[in-house]
Amino acid sequence: MHHEMTVSFGPDREFRVAVESSMRPEDARHWLDEQFIAFDCEPQRASGKVLVADKLLAIAEAAGPKGFSAGDAWTMRFAAAAGAATARATLYIDVAGRTLSF
Repeated sequence: MHHEMTVSFGPDREFRVAVESSMRPEDARHWLDEQFIAFDCEPQRASGKVLVADKLLAIAEAAGPKGFSAGDAWTMRFAAAAGAATARATLYIDVAGRTLSF
């Protein structure tokens, strides 16, 4: 499936990635779980439940603008996992605004 993702850290710091991926949703969620732990992200909800959108925002924030570069293997994997986990072809992750839209 073709996925297009934009990660925004502000009006002058947006990163766009397009990737073709056959990643399965369960593999995507597993990889995102690993990244959430590797970046030492914290759950945002008092219940401790972490939604996929929360993971995407937290991981993108932890990686920061330096973590995203065109063609970088990690960036491409993040885009593929984000698309597969949400089952969306297009994603917009606004880190500064703490929103995810499709």
